[in-house]
Amino acid sequence: MKKTEKELSRKKERKDITKETPKHEKYDEKTKNILESYSLEVDKAKVKVNIKKNDSGIIYVLEVPEIGAATGTLLDEIRNELISVTTISMKEILDPAAIKDIKKRFMLQAVSLLKNKLPSLHQEMQEFLIGKLMQDMLGLGEIEFLVSDPNLEEVVIPSSKEPIRVYHKKYGWILTSLTSGKEEEILNYASIVARRVGRQITVLTPLLDAHLITGDRVNSVLYPISTKGNTITIRKFARDPYTIIDLINGKTCNLETAALIWLAFEFEMNVLISGGTASGKTSLLNACMPFIPPNHRIISVEDTRELMLPDFLYWTPLVTRTANPEGKGGVSMLDLLVNSLRMRPDRIVLGEIRRKEEAEVLFEAMHTGHSVYATVHADSAAETISRLTNPPINVPPNLLRAVNLNVVMFRDRRKGIRRISQIAEFEVSTNSVNANLLYRWIPDGDKMVKHSESSRFFEDISRNTGMSKSELNKNLEEKEEIISWLIKNSIRDLNSFGKVMNLYYTNKESLLKAMHENNPQSILSS
Repeated sequence: MKKTEKELSRKKERKDITKETPKHEKYDEKTKNILESYSLEVDKAKVKVNIKKNDSGIIYVLEVPEIGAATGTLLDEIRNELISVTTISMKEILDPAAIKDIKKRFMLQAVSLLKNKLPSLHQEMQEFLIGKLMQDMLGLGEIEFLVSDPNLEEVVIPSSKEPIRVYHKKYGWILTSLTSGKEEEILNYASIVARRVGRQITVLTPLLDAHLITGDRVNSVLYPISTKGNTITIRKFARDPYTIIDLINGKTCNLETAALIWLAFEFEMNVLISGGTASGKTSLLNACMPFIPPNHRIISVEDTRELMLPDFLYWTPLVTRTANPEGKGGVSMLDLLVNSLRMRPDRIVLGEIRRKEEAEVLFEAMHTGHSVYATVHADSAAETISRLTNPPINVPPNLLRAVNLNVVMFRDRRKGIRRISQIAEFEVSTNSVNANLLYRWIPDGDKMVKHSESSRFFEDISRNTGMSKSELNKNLEEKEEIISWLIKNSIRDLNSFGKVMNLYYTNKESLLKAMHENNPQSILSS
């Protein structure tokens, strides 16, 4: 009799597992218009994403196979056995980099246990169940799918009473079909993140700001500080950042302005990138980094790790750290900036100029021969000057002479586009600083036009390099030709673009030969 009951139970489990009813079927009734559909895979578990539109707006629907009660019980058994047969040392628990090794061990044990209990289970469902075990035991559950979606920039768990929200690159802020059932679950997720970085989050320390080894930034605030309930915000680190090719294809800039910026970065001109919030300042800065020669040491200083440079560059990224609950251990932007000057940098990159002390150190670095790049919040070249020379930054106007180029970004929220709106140089007299616009963007026709001749930019480069104006013009034409060839051959990802830039500086003749023969593979395969 017992054997019969066991067999019936096994049959029920198999039936549960093979039944793949998508979650949140109510969305299928309300949102029939699918705007976009694609698949995701995390720890070999595959799910489908549908971006749907209904009367209340756009919804991000994650379709996950439904797990029945019997299957859930089976997974609980396997989970308990995994805990008993797999040992994790205290050192591994406190080491963020060890998570991959832990997952690998758990996955091997999980495959063995699942095959013993359900030998006839088909491969796809076996991989999904194992992936679910990994996510529930070592990750953030189904939220791991959202974090792994390359189309998302932000994931927010507002509370257990509201749906999870995401910021989609194409659709902006949208609701998802997922919710966190309990406040305890959100607290558990926050604690998992905290443990990964050797921190803790409790009622006494209700704030957490942490960087994961993936580069993602996680911020959590507990109730009652967050009055609606426990909340988590995950800002994703770009896995495939924009290159200058993407920006040209997206009309953020054109060939002429891209070549000009390349010229400035190659010959160690100091460049400030201005713009409003989310105008694309950091994206442009990151896209221009491959223009730096490979034999130059780059030190970057950021609050949040956003820059992602190709492998060929000699780069040391530094990130600030907040103080612990006792107020100790904090490392500020100023600390890192001062320290970077002792690391013999050729190029210094500052995430954003915010305070007077930072600006003073940065401009001092410019005047002592370091090439400096930074971003600043300002909507025009004239406003950039005003922001730098007035409180709270309050830099003496004469120091702005060290800035060779100012690139201003603009975001049209109505149309959802980002553009370089101005490229300017600063003209410094005895008591004033004026912006001389070299290029400006015209909204009518959506094009960049030349506004006026340069009074000092090319002169500064000529003085530093000994190149004549005709040589500089020829250099710009060559750069435009290279970029055009890259666009034509769809060479746009960071590593491929980086290989081309590396070859440009190490063996330009080989690059020009490959271009003449139209043989990009000879470069990319090297």
